Amino acid sequence: MIDINNLKFDKDGLIPAVVVDSITKQVLTVAYMNKESLAISMVKGLTCFWSRSRQELWLKGETSGNYQHIVSITADCDGDALVVVVEKEGPACHLGTESCFTNELWHSDERQEFSLQGLYELLEGRKADKPEGSYTTYLFEKGIDKILKKVGEECTEVIIAGKADDKAETIYELADLAYHAMVLMVEMGITVEDVHKELASRHVIDHKVKQEKMT
Repeated sequence: MIDINNLKFDKDGLIPAVVVDSITKQVLTVAYMNKESLAISMVKGLTCFWSRSRQELWLKGETSGNYQHIVSITADCDGDALVVVVEKEGPACHLGTESCFTNELWHSDERQEFSLQGLYELLEGRKADKPEGSYTTYLFEKGIDKILKKVGEECTEVIIAGKADDKAETIYELADLAYHAMVLMVEMGITVEDVHKELASRHVIDHKVKQEKMT
């Protein structure tokens, strides 16, 4: 663990903090901390910044209710910048958006960014707009029974591929299963965050069980 006194604050006593969503890995905002706000953040487990415009401490969510619960704080190799991973309550931006970074400046035509959250939002769009010719539209139009049937079929395909010890085919079938499982999630209103929280709770329980067995 690095000591807070070993961090390099600028001439104004500030250090930039890049805030990242623990689930989506999306950059939410970039703010500044001084020693006092960083210490408060570490004690409370909530992001506290120094407002350069108001020249005062700013506990994120104190007035809006959009608190950011800190998972971890990591300094870069030079000790002059921080990455703060959080679980957020509500939008991160004062404009009401999930992230402050919404104004795209450039993107590659050859490379595509992918995330489970991005796929989930794409599937939500398919359910809402139902574009013609889309397989996803077909599934949503057929309804829950068809979606569940496909999830079951893909589970079987994963088992067959795994039993055959075919790694490439297993990866392919797991991707199919993940896609259909996410269609089911959208149909039922289950979010990526819901599943993430459930898995995180199991991780904590598993950790405790391991500790109990060691004692």
